[in-house]
Amino acid sequence: MLDSGVLKSTVTKVLSPIDADNLKEAHKLLESKRMIGKVVLSGF
Repeated sequence: MLDSGVLKSTVTKVLSPIDADNLKEAHKLLESKRMIGKVVLSGF
């Protein structure tokens, strides 16, 4: 359904790989209170 456009994803930012720098960046985005959507950390 996402591929056909019926549903829209709320993912705004994808950070990869999961490391200290990306964790800090994700935390900074969430604390800013300006982030709309979801932050995804991927790539173990």
